[in-house]
Amino acid sequence: MSEIICTVDIVLLTLKEECLHVALLRREHEPFKGVLALPGGYIHAEEDADTHAAAVRTLQAKTGIASPYLEQLATFSGPGRDPRGWSISISYYALVPENLIGEAGHPHVELLPVERLKGLPFDHLQIVEAAVSRVRNKSSYSSLPVYLCGEAFTLPRLQAVYEAVLGEPVNKVSFRRKIDELGILEPIEGALETGKANRPAQLYRLRKEYRDRLSLTDRALNAR
Repeated sequence: MSEIICTVDIVLLTLKEECLHVALLRREHEPFKGVLALPGGYIHAEEDADTHAAAVRTLQAKTGIASPYLEQLATFSGPGRDPRGWSISISYYALVPENLIGEAGHPHVELLPVERLKGLPFDHLQIVEAAVSRVRNKSSYSSLPVYLCGEAFTLPRLQAVYEAVLGEPVNKVSFRRKIDELGILEPIEGALETGKANRPAQLYRLRKEYRDRLSLTDRALNAR
């Protein structure tokens, strides 16, 4: 009996031109050599403490990125998903600002809009669709979209990020109330965003205790 192929795959999402994009790499080996696919790799039983550790290691090795937030998505398995045989993939997703991919990421990472993906190998399109659905649903009641911002950002910018992820406008008053409830931000003393038509805006950052975990509320954001 042949061994089961056991891997991790990571859906690395970012915002580019106000649209969700996924990071892909061209496969170096068969099957599907040269085809764009999710960053992924085998679990190393002698090295990885668990699948999360495998995902952290694989993401770093394949993209050069250490995401502050990495969450397990789902398990995909079966005899037909990989031409090499029966396989199981534990998938994860991560969100990072676009500049992190450009500055620290692997030079061969390609960003594609999640709404226009086609021709991905294995069941990677299904994995991406599951990740996008999870992110959009979870963003309505959590601090998840903040990981798409940089180190410093204004409240209007954070609202724009939420709207881009959710795919719909958000009521400003409801948004500000929800951010207060989440309690994730702290103002950067003396830091203002200038050079725009409106008056200078206060810059904020993620509080230290929320840099690697989410804050949740019991009510979803209200659309306009």
